[in-house]
Amino acid sequence: MGFRTGEYREVRDVIFSPAGKRTEQRMGPSRNTLTRLILTKEDFRDIREIQPFLFTPDQLRLYDIRFRGEETIEEGECYLLQVRPRQTLEGQRLFDGLFWIAKQDFSIVRSEGKAVPEILRTKSENLFPRFTTFRSLVDGKHWFPARTHADDVLPFRTGVQRIRLTILYSNYKRFTAESQILFGEEVRGR
Repeated sequence: MGFRTGEYREVRDVIFSPAGKRTEQRMGPSRNTLTRLILTKEDFRDIREIQPFLFTPDQLRLYDIRFRGEETIEEGECYLLQVRPRQTLEGQRLFDGLFWIAKQDFSIVRSEGKAVPEILRTKSENLFPRFTTFRSLVDGKHWFPARTHADDVLPFRTGVQRIRLTILYSNYKRFTAESQILFGEEVRGR
């Protein structure tokens, strides 16, 4: 039986417009009972950007990608790719780990790794857990994050800290809008 140091719980509604603009809204109050751990802006950024990692063509230049073989997992036959940052600049948050790419459609179906860089300063440190993000086929053709899980021990100078993280992604919906633009005679006739 381990020593429990609390939990952080939050529900957010995230919307991506057709132009790719992200908006999010907290659904109710967050609950924070953590006693030995402080969540930082980097932790929240990792939760939003790195753990569900949507790899886009404009990010390719940031990474060194190496083929590591083939593997069959629950999601099917996959190529295994190692993805590492070419370099990390101050303020960047990047992914360092593995992708399982479905042979049938070249979609990322699983990712495992961690957010980098870790932040080590004279008086503070910010360490990040290894995680696995599992994806599900949402609409019959697109794979989206379904669950992120981490269970890691981080070696802080003040003592080791076990981190358990679960993020559930659900209720995916296609963004749609109905609008009508009227001009000229049609407007006057209404």
